[in-house]
Amino acid sequence: MKLHYRLQPAQRADDRPPVALLHGLFGSLDNLGVLARPLQEHHTTLQIDLRNHGLSPHDADAGYDAMSGDVATLLDHLAMESCILIGHSMGGKVAMRLSARLGERIRAMVVIDMAPVAYTSRHHDNVFAALRKVSAAGVTRRSEAAELMRDDIADQGTIQFLLKSFQQGTWQFNLEALWNNYPALIGWRESAPWSGQTLFIRGEKSPYLDDGYREAIQRQFPQARAHVVSGAGHWVHAEKPEATLRAIHRFLDGLSRRHG
Repeated sequence: MKLHYRLQPAQRADDRPPVALLHGLFGSLDNLGVLARPLQEHHTTLQIDLRNHGLSPHDADAGYDAMSGDVATLLDHLAMESCILIGHSMGGKVAMRLSARLGERIRAMVVIDMAPVAYTSRHHDNVFAALRKVSAAGVTRRSEAAELMRDDIADQGTIQFLLKSFQQGTWQFNLEALWNNYPALIGWRESAPWSGQTLFIRGEKSPYLDDGYREAIQRQFPQARAHVVSGAGHWVHAEKPEATLRAIHRFLDGLSRRHG
């Protein structure tokens, strides 16, 4: 599948590896722009619309094997022999699947608020209910959609995030495919351990990446280290962009010293 993407060259030519950024569920490549723009000083950045999101094609298969395969094909198309992966939430699981798929081509990985586990809680059922309500009503204005969504979603920030993908009365993401694949999206299939350098960034207030998942992380990513962003929820990079960037820069600077 040919994914929509945005490729920006590094501002300084200092031979640091490119960075590929993978957004979360219901998102698009713009969601990680707050990280991509500062990283462009030293790294070529590749922002990607994953399948069934943004301007990328839709397909009935929204599983991690399919999504990671799309990204692997794009890296081949761009002749990107190695890269650093940064993935938030669902994008973090795509990154983790890619580390198993591409092995040595992944120089390092940053996973933002996601664990390599099968979650038992369905955190998005209210979101799906709100999105379906908007689709059924046939409204075209964001203000009308927001009013309908408030019946199911209390957090105004979540509503505004979702509305970024509401264009001319249509959701840019493939709502039906995401609903049908939701068990797979919250699930996980372990693969062989990946020994590359990995940073897990957790939002202090988020339930997605707590200490109970430490054993699963160490088993699959034995070189993993962790950083907690105080006062942040699941959308760590949006809520605390400066703190998130500091953690990423420290991690990447450490990589440069080790390889330099």
